[in-house]
Amino acid sequence: MKLFKSIKAASLALIAVSMTLTSSCGSSSKKADSAKDENTVEIGILHSLSGTMAISEVSLKDVLLMGIDEINASGGVLGKKIVAKIVDPASDWDLFAEKSKELLAKDKVKAVFGCWTSVSRKSVLPVFEEYKGLLFYPVQYEGQECSPNIIYTGATPNQQLIPAVQYLMSKEGGSYKKFYLLGTDYVFPRTANTILKNYLLSSGVAAENIIEEYTPFHHQDYQTIVSKIKRFAAAGDACVLSTINGDSNVPFYKEFANQGLSASLCPIMAFSVAEDELRAMDTEFLVGHLAAWNYYQSIETPENFKFVNAFKEYCKKSGLPGGASRVTDDPICWSYTGLYLWKNAVEKAGSFDIDKVIAALSNLEYESPCGMVKMHETNHHLAKPAIIGEIRPDGQFDILWNTDELTSPEPFSEFALSAKI
Repeated sequence: MKLFKSIKAASLALIAVSMTLTSSCGSSSKKADSAKDENTVEIGILHSLSGTMAISEVSLKDVLLMGIDEINASGGVLGKKIVAKIVDPASDWDLFAEKSKELLAKDKVKAVFGCWTSVSRKSVLPVFEEYKGLLFYPVQYEGQECSPNIIYTGATPNQQLIPAVQYLMSKEGGSYKKFYLLGTDYVFPRTANTILKNYLLSSGVAAENIIEEYTPFHHQDYQTIVSKIKRFAAAGDACVLSTINGDSNVPFYKEFANQGLSASLCPIMAFSVAEDELRAMDTEFLVGHLAAWNYYQSIETPENFKFVNAFKEYCKKSGLPGGASRVTDDPICWSYTGLYLWKNAVEKAGSFDIDKVIAALSNLEYESPCGMVKMHETNHHLAKPAIIGEIRPDGQFDILWNTDELTSPEPFSEFALSAKI
């Protein structure tokens, strides 16, 4: 109960900060509007600051504001200071579409940074295409999409899903033969699990050794499901592939431990749990479980040390909940990277014009917190490494495996042929 009260309190506090920042974007006269237009450029932040997804999305708003402060302190973009227009879609997928329309049609922002779930992204996609807007989407997803108005800085299936299963099936990863696919009931988990299931079947895994199950958003009672997993894993050769999203992860991992299951008996490979979610959970019961991402706070590069320290200091200085104890994670990294990709593309193009910015993004390289990454020439996705991590007692990850080179993004998977998207 204390956990959920703390999450709610944090969300309310952050909403208050957001409202303050948003109101500062207004002006009281035509003269002030004119000065604002001449000296500033406005971008939108479209993340849930309340509701079931706030546990993940609030930090993306925070890191974007940090990046904006950094860019403004160094002179802005093309001589203009960035102003953030922050809106809260409140984990309501229809509201995402409504808020995105306001940002594009009313506020006429030059770019929007936002969304987490695929259902929120799919809700706003037709709006961005109709109004010729530009959305930077920072979260791993199921692929099968390539919009001219979206820049996908999160992972495609071949950069996360497939490497994770290949690792689990390898001798190094445990040679697992049975797979329990458990997810939240929406487009990402269902399409991701279609890809995973088809890949497993093509790799020789028997159909009876693959179980697929879904729960709604904000689901809290996992007793029955974990009991089924326990029976499924009794022989010791099974693992869980988890696409559970949002605050449902807290009761799931807790029930997993309550029933005596551990990483040594049946590891969970998570595709939507990272350091930011772990800070709201009791990590005592999570040690040894796995996650597949493309960035971890524990990566040892000069760029990452600088990034992590800057984020902690920003949260402390800004009086945000958690202060200097805040953590970075994969979506936080790619949200921050997306902001700088936009900045660099604008400067390369010499214009805020969206068509020119999109053209400038082609093949654009950036030294991200996890090293050099590169935008694909044509498909609006980012080449990056694939990494498998193991949860430590402190809520960080030990890196177990990673690709030696950048993995080129493949948004359309051959294993998604029967996916219903």
